Amino acid sequence: MNLWGGRFQGAEDELMKAFDNSLPLGKRYWKEDIEGSLAHAAMLGACGIITKEDAEAIRKGLKEILRDIESGALAIGDEGYEDIHSFVELNLTKRIGEAGKKLHTARSRNDQVAVDSKLFAKNAAAQVEEKLDKLCGALKAKAAANPWLMPGYTHLQRAQAVTFKHTLTAFERMFQRDRKRLRNAVEIMMEDCPLGCGALAGTTHPIDRGMTAAALGFQKPCDNFLDGVSDRDYFCELLGVFAIVLMHLSRLSESIILWCSQEFHFVTLSDAYSTGSSIMPQKKNPDSAELIRGSAGLVYGSLMAMLTEMKGLPLAYNKDMQLDKRAFLPALDDTLMCLEIMSGIVATMTVHPEAMKKALHDGFLNATELADYLVKHGVPFRDAHAVVGAAVLLCEKMGCAIEDLPLEELQKLSLVIGADVYGQLDYENTIKLGVKSQML
Repeated sequence: MNLWGGRFQGAEDELMKAFDNSLPLGKRYWKEDIEGSLAHAAMLGACGIITKEDAEAIRKGLKEILRDIESGALAIGDEGYEDIHSFVELNLTKRIGEAGKKLHTARSRNDQVAVDSKLFAKNAAAQVEEKLDKLCGALKAKAAANPWLMPGYTHLQRAQAVTFKHTLTAFERMFQRDRKRLRNAVEIMMEDCPLGCGALAGTTHPIDRGMTAAALGFQKPCDNFLDGVSDRDYFCELLGVFAIVLMHLSRLSESIILWCSQEFHFVTLSDAYSTGSSIMPQKKNPDSAELIRGSAGLVYGSLMAMLTEMKGLPLAYNKDMQLDKRAFLPALDDTLMCLEIMSGIVATMTVHPEAMKKALHDGFLNATELADYLVKHGVPFRDAHAVVGAAVLLCEKMGCAIEDLPLEELQKLSLVIGADVYGQLDYENTIKLGVKSQML
C-alpha cells in the first residue's frame, strides 16, 4: 500500500518494491512519526486548515495507534507498507475514516521524515548519554576503590609511577568529553525544525511553523526549505561522536586486554565477561573487551558510509538519503551495546595491586625523580639526565633498583647526592610531591 500512484499505469517491479522499502529499519521511528503527526494535526486544526473536529479525530486515532503499538496489540509488519509513514497514515484512515486522509495536508514525506529523523536522533543521543553516565560511574567507583601505585607507560614501556585510580580517571575524562560532544550535537540539531518545509519549497497553506517547532522541542522553524529537507548533518555528527566513543572504548579495551595477560596480571575479568578455549582448558580470554575493540571498526565504517552517501547529492531530497538508517541504526546499536558491556567489565573486574607494585619496582620508574632531585641541588637538567642514565646502567650491572643503590655508589655519580635522596626515590613519596598529588 503506497501513498502515491495516481500518475502510474504499470505495477512496480516486486524486486524494486523490496529494494525501495524502508519499513524494516524505519519502523523503529514509529513513536517519532506519531509525535510529529500529532503536532502537525494540532497545527492544522488551530490554523483552520482542517476542521477542529477532524483534528481531534486524528489526535484520538494517533493516540490509539500509539497505545496499541506499545501494548503489542498492533504489530508493525514488514509486509504491505513501503515505510513507517504509510503504515501510520493508512492505519489511521482505517480507524477514523476520511479524516485520516487529511493528516498529510501541507506536508510532504520529505519534511516528515526529516523531523522524524531528528526526533529519533535526539532520543538516540539520550540513550547513549545514559550509557556514558553509567560507564563513567563504574570507572569512578572502581578508581576510588583502587588507589594503588602502578607503572605509567609511554611507548608501552614503563615510564613513571602513577596510580590505578589516576589511570581509570583518564578514561573517565575521555567519556566526559564524549558526553559534551553528544550534547553539543543535539543542541545544533534541535535549532531548526524541518516540518513545514514541504517537499522543498514550503506550502501555500497558511501553516504556523512556529507552533509545530515549539511543540516538538525545536528552537525555531528552518530558515531555508531546501536545507531543511536535505540536511542530514546531524546523523554525520552523531556518527562522528559514536566513532570517538568507540575509539575511547577501544583504547580502554586494549589496556584491559594487556592488564589481563599473564605478563601484566594487573586485573582479572569476571567470568561473566570472559570466555574459554575449545582446546586449551586453562584459557580465560577477555573476549568482551576484544569484541568492543573490534566494534570500533564497524562504527567507523558507518560514519564513512554516511559521509560518502551525502557527499555528492544535489539539492534537495534524494532517495539516497533513505539509506541513512542503514548507517546510523547499526552504529547506534553497537555503541549502546559496547558501552553497556564495558560498564559491566569495569564494575566486576578484580584488581591485583601486588602485581602492579612488582612491575613498578622492576622498571626504574623513579629515574625522572632522581633527575629532579639533582636539578633541585643545582645540577643542569641535561647533566642530571646523563647522571641518571649512568645510574640505570649501574643498576642493570648490579641487578638492583635505583633506590637499592648504596649512597656511596650514588655519590660516585654526583657529589650533590645526600642521604635525603632516598625519600625522593620512594614511590609513595613521589606521588605525594607537588602537582603529582592529583593522582591520589
